[in-house]
Amino acid sequence: MNQAGETIARLQGASKNYGDVLALDQVDLEVRRGEVQALLGPNGAGKTTAISLLLGLLRPDAGTAVLFGQSPQSLAARSRLGAMLQTTGVPDTLTVGELITLFRSYYAQPRTVADCVALAGVADLLRNRYGRLSGGQQRRVQFALAICGRPQILFLDEPTTGLDLDARETIWKTIRQLVAENCAVVLTTHYLEEAEALADHVSVLARGRIVAAGSVQQVRARVAQRRIRCVSRLSEQAIGAWPEVRSVVRDGEHIEIVTDLAETVVRQLLFEDCELRELEVRRAGLAEAFVEITREAA
Repeated sequence: MNQAGETIARLQGASKNYGDVLALDQVDLEVRRGEVQALLGPNGAGKTTAISLLLGLLRPDAGTAVLFGQSPQSLAARSRLGAMLQTTGVPDTLTVGELITLFRSYYAQPRTVADCVALAGVADLLRNRYGRLSGGQQRRVQFALAICGRPQILFLDEPTTGLDLDARETIWKTIRQLVAENCAVVLTTHYLEEAEALADHVSVLARGRIVAAGSVQQVRARVAQRRIRCVSRLSEQAIGAWPEVRSVVRDGEHIEIVTDLAETVVRQLLFEDCELRELEVRRAGLAEAFVEITREAA
């Protein structure tokens, strides 16, 4: 029986070189059933290489890659996964309906066509030839193809790039449904709000190494930054001159302040403005944490 939380994919001490370029450097990574593992990092950090090792598209030069307890190159392991990568070899001349029918035929117990269409939101595209679709429409179709075999682990490499808000919401909803069904998801994304909304576990890559890992809350907690929001008669120029303040911007009548020393700044605000109101202090979001962590790694 498949157990939630069971590790089904792993990199252990995995390294990969492209000539003189070290793309991955002794990376340890675990992917568990019923969880979304988000891989974050700037371009060239090693995210796509890590996914390629787990998919069996590449072999590590050192360390190991394991999928369902087997080599990722084995057919038995590959038959249990789905993947939506940034580059595809989908035939341009087939219609979307024909593609879904074709890809379903590769699996022993595929989803129905109706399920694939509903989960990916491609009902309006079934009669269209793939090669005539826009980039965003093609991404929706690629998602439908990735889930049609009822994968136990789903690899999504920048899945919502180029999608409008409605299409993105559809994919988010389906990812949550798949996770509830005990599917594991490996997600790379440049949309940090996407990782914050979906991920159970985050691994931040920089220069081929994992520089931070944990839940979204744990990664956010690595950064001392706080965001202060208030209504004050003080000008943003005056507040921006305080040495503890990283940045300050006005948003209508509110002022937003970013600082590493929230207590000091709050005391100063209260001291200089007896009419201060609507004071809020919150921890840095994942976006701020990502920027700070990757800056430190560089």
